Amino acid sequence: MSYLFSPITIKGLEIKNRIVMPPMCQYSVEAKDGVPNDWHYVHYVSRAIGGTGLIIVEMTDVEPDGRITDNDLGLWSDEQIPAYERIVSEVHKYGSKIGIQIAHAGRKATDAKQPVSSSDIPVDSKWKKPRALSTDEVKELVIKFKDAAKRAVAAGFDTIEIHGAHGYLIHQFHSPAINNRTDDYGKDLSKFGVEVIQAVRSVMPDGMPLIMRISAIEYMDNGYGLKHSLEIAKKYKEAGIDIFHVSSGGEAPPGKVKPANTPGYQVPFARAFKQALDVPVIAVGILEDATLAEKVIEEDDAELVAIGRGMLKDPYWALHAEESITGKVVPPTPYKRGF
Repeated sequence: MSYLFSPITIKGLEIKNRIVMPPMCQYSVEAKDGVPNDWHYVHYVSRAIGGTGLIIVEMTDVEPDGRITDNDLGLWSDEQIPAYERIVSEVHKYGSKIGIQIAHAGRKATDAKQPVSSSDIPVDSKWKKPRALSTDEVKELVIKFKDAAKRAVAAGFDTIEIHGAHGYLIHQFHSPAINNRTDDYGKDLSKFGVEVIQAVRSVMPDGMPLIMRISAIEYMDNGYGLKHSLEIAKKYKEAGIDIFHVSSGGEAPPGKVKPANTPGYQVPFARAFKQALDVPVIAVGILEDATLAEKVIEEDDAELVAIGRGMLKDPYWALHAEESITGKVVPPTPYKRGF
């Protein structure tokens, strides 16, 4: 028996194995209209053919100036829905489930003429100085997240992930070192994230799980630690999060504390979230060795493992991992001769 290749059901979502393709920006939108093209179609469908249990589409932004670059995906218009429907439909043909990560880059929107954030603090001196959002603008962004989620549901996605990690807008609000506001969104660092979660949850089917990606710790000097992220995550869970996708950092250049960048280095963070919050978690961080990925599930550190860069190198990572661990695999019929 392989733990990695056992099925799992979370709320109404049935996944055939424990393997997740996490969101990884492709920077491949050619028309700058936020619409996925043939590159995205091939990119995601090939990972479904390759046996991935759950695919999460890359960071997809709720407004044009919320993109990291103008070549990123968006979901701010109903006209963008059909291109996503095409990808979702084809991914489903191969037995994979597919979600989408909705987000706003905030102060990390490099192509925005004037980035916005919780405060006017730039990432560092090399980045544009952001403008602090007004209270009314924050409330308008909550609605934009809600509308993007509504479009994701219309496109047929099986789950939605909210990006609250890696120094993007929600992270910028719940980080004490980035948020220096004096309004309610500064007095309660979880407020923006909570309102986004509640708004998104309100337009999702009851059986659809909602995922939050979160940085467990920050690496900049005076950054927050695990205790803070768990306190924030507890409020996010109460607001409607069903699964935490646990990463770290991304908020600014590292200070004295730096990411280990060794296989499995972020698994302890996932384990801490799972134990403290009693929720399913996705572990991530150089887990492309199939034996290590298997161990994470076997030792109950996480319910799911995300294979990022490993799956960029190998669209068929899941098939190869299954062959390696179990000695047998059932690839798509046209590929059987290769196995």
